[in-house]
Amino acid sequence: MGGQQAGALDLSEHDYALWEKRVDALMVICAAHGHFTVDGLRRALEDMGEDAFDTMSYYERWVAAVNQNLIEAGVYTLEELGARMEQVKARGATYGEAADG
Repeated sequence: MGGQQAGALDLSEHDYALWEKRVDALMVICAAHGHFTVDGLRRALEDMGEDAFDTMSYYERWVAAVNQNLIEAGVYTLEELGARMEQVKARGATYGEAADG
């Protein structure tokens, strides 16, 4: 990050979690619809600061950057996001609980 020593890189392939694949797809779809650019995503990532790079995974940072750009683009408000997150939370912690509810 920013020219600092990062140590050895693990270049082995790994299986991506479903949510990570969804974050990648979300980014591609939103960019294709003109909601933000790669430069906008990079700015949002860089604005997170060093702590985010120490505490968040790669895709956690990406979903936060996508969210920031969508809010800035007026796709939804922070209040609308919060309300939707409460609706999703009320469905249950797993897909099984959501299906039963």
